[in-house]
Amino acid sequence: MLHQRTRALGSLVGLCTVGALLAACGEQQAQTPPAEQQPGPAPIETTGTYEPYREGATAVTYKPDQVPPGSTAKLGVKTGGARTEVTVALTGLQPNRVYGAHVHTKPCGPTGDDAGPHFQQIPDPAKPSVDPKFANPENEVWLDFHTDAQGNGTATATGTWQLDRGDAQSFVVHETHTHTEPGKAGTAGGRLACLTAKF
Repeated sequence: MLHQRTRALGSLVGLCTVGALLAACGEQQAQTPPAEQQPGPAPIETTGTYEPYREGATAVTYKPDQVPPGSTAKLGVKTGGARTEVTVALTGLQPNRVYGAHVHTKPCGPTGDDAGPHFQQIPDPAKPSVDPKFANPENEVWLDFHTDAQGNGTATATGTWQLDRGDAQSFVVHETHTHTEPGKAGTAGGRLACLTAKF
């Protein structure tokens, strides 16, 4: 009888020990955040105040009546896993109107054309690129926006672009919304302003 009690007591102590270990492990796991909650790379941001072209200017307006000197742009690029998010916030433009906007391949210069063509993840061999197969919001970064009554606007685009490879260098504001039809795909009228940006 004493032998049975000793065995039962030993089993009970063993169960308590295992329970304590499991509880401790559970506490340890709860204190370690899952991998998906770990912070990713900090967003890359570029800000600029539009002005007429001068050497070294970050933000240039080519049409002061549409993008007035003193208006601003803030561009953010955030990468997480295979996805890239690009956001833009602008202030002080013409109120209540649509602007086209895209990421371009070269820095801003004295004219809007200096910013080069649109960034394309898979470059179109034909130039200019107006084929919807290449000129589309999945292959390019389209950031069209509509300003409010104060002339402020925002836009966000998300895709699998590799913007850090060296051929994304500016953000260009255009005079109309971006077209999608064959022969006009990707076009958005004249280039009104340019922000040399970090990607």
